Amino acid sequence: MAGGAVVEGTADVSRVEAPVTVKAYLICAFAAFGGIFFGYDTGWMGGVLAMPYFISLYTGIPYDYVNEVPIGATKDEFVLPSATQSLFTSILSCGTFFGALVGGDIADFIGRRPTIIMGCFVFIIGCIMQISSTNQEVLFVFGRLIAGGGVGFISAVVILYMSEIAPKKVRGAMVSGYQFCITIGILLANCVVYATQKRADSGSYRIPIGVQFLWALILGIGLFILPESPRYFVKKGKIEEAAKALAFVRGQPQDSDYIKDELAEIVANYEFEMQHIPQTSYVGSWTACFKGSIFKGNSAIRRTILGAGLQCAQQATGINFVFYFGPPFFTQLGTISNPFLISLITTLVNVLSTPFSFFAIEKFGRRALLIFGGLGMITCQFIAAAVGVTQGRLEAHNDAAVKALIAFICINISFFATTWGPTAWVVVGEAFPLPIRSRGVGISTASNWFWNTIIAVITPYLVGADEANLGPKVFFLWGSLCCLSVTFAYFLVPELKGLSLEQADMCMAEVSPRHSAKWRPSHTFATEMHHTHDDKALVNNTVEEKV
Repeated sequence: MAGGAVVEGTADVSRVEAPVTVKAYLICAFAAFGGIFFGYDTGWMGGVLAMPYFISLYTGIPYDYVNEVPIGATKDEFVLPSATQSLFTSILSCGTFFGALVGGDIADFIGRRPTIIMGCFVFIIGCIMQISSTNQEVLFVFGRLIAGGGVGFISAVVILYMSEIAPKKVRGAMVSGYQFCITIGILLANCVVYATQKRADSGSYRIPIGVQFLWALILGIGLFILPESPRYFVKKGKIEEAAKALAFVRGQPQDSDYIKDELAEIVANYEFEMQHIPQTSYVGSWTACFKGSIFKGNSAIRRTILGAGLQCAQQATGINFVFYFGPPFFTQLGTISNPFLISLITTLVNVLSTPFSFFAIEKFGRRALLIFGGLGMITCQFIAAAVGVTQGRLEAHNDAAVKALIAFICINISFFATTWGPTAWVVVGEAFPLPIRSRGVGISTASNWFWNTIIAVITPYLVGADEANLGPKVFFLWGSLCCLSVTFAYFLVPELKGLSLEQADMCMAEVSPRHSAKWRPSHTFATEMHHTHDDKALVNNTVEEKV
């Protein structure tokens, strides 16, 4: 029998999946391109909020572009009000929250791939509305809301799609590529903003917005040639299509023993989960995410708490404070002549640090990265806060203290980029069983955007000179919240390194998160449900009866 086949009567759990091929890497890498949307929109808004033309547009204060000073106002007065900054930044996250919930729902009806394509077109409509605005605040805000809906579709379903097609041996690294694309998107946004910041016309903000059309077209058109998720076809009872899609993404013939074995395991797992999470009505399919005991590791409610809580914990690290409000914050420090350049440097640190996670997440595991990365961020944030307080007490605009503050902010970003940034997305993609996976990932992604919105709303009031004016002391808040994030990871996040999505279900059912790193699978769902690759007719009949 060819390599990789499961011999009847045995429980070969190590060879249920084909060897990783270049095609698998390329498919996942292209799907990860969806992160560009998330990152780019995170990056350009903060820069635009500090652009002289944009500030003049919404405040009515003229600006002297030759001498680079506002006319009739001081530099401290030449800023957008905190309320306006809060609205412009948070409204996209608000739209993305609803988009993530709806996107996960649509992905179960029409498929993962078409939902992502739909998200690209919704995003384009939102971009057109933002570009069309001049000083019409309503149109700009509504455009960001629509674009947020598109980003929500993409951010939720790309994670779902990648987790379902990526080989288990490199799934963590592949899904981490999504976070890497987020960092690239932020970097590209900062580069464009840096190039247009001093323009004395609407091109200063319209060009950064317009560049986003390119990302939408690349992803939307490219996905037409990629396959649908084989697990989606299994969920729909289309076993033949599932076999074709699985053969495509694994780079194996459709009649390969590898394909038969993996498909049998996916089908058997789905059948097993359907016995525990029966699908009733549309409303029942949503409430299924909240059923079971909170103390049972593999219950639906426990998985939902894991996914949604982990995304909340990721936002609680405070990382988006730097990327959303970097230029205005750095301007507030006083001694920095070009805050856009500092923002570009912090973004570059983010990009260069993230690739280390590709190796680390499969070498050290998910739990270790979250716990130790969180401890590193806590240290940096408290030091940054202490330096900020010292700078304020010693003398106004202390240059050495500001440089030290920026250094620790960069180190903090590096810790995030190699740990919490990619790992939270990886765990969310692994945590849910197939019957509720799309809705579970949608809820988790919506949680990310909900807390993203909260942070975007409150931060201008925390650091704004016209409000609480905390300045660098805000890092005391982020450091304290990060302590809660590490506690969450220690008690609730299981180690799923090297496991298939089906084996991850077994792990969460059999051991607690704190003991999960040592867990190894002892059987397959296919043998448990009395399926082998030779029972393909039985597999087909069983799934068709269940669905």
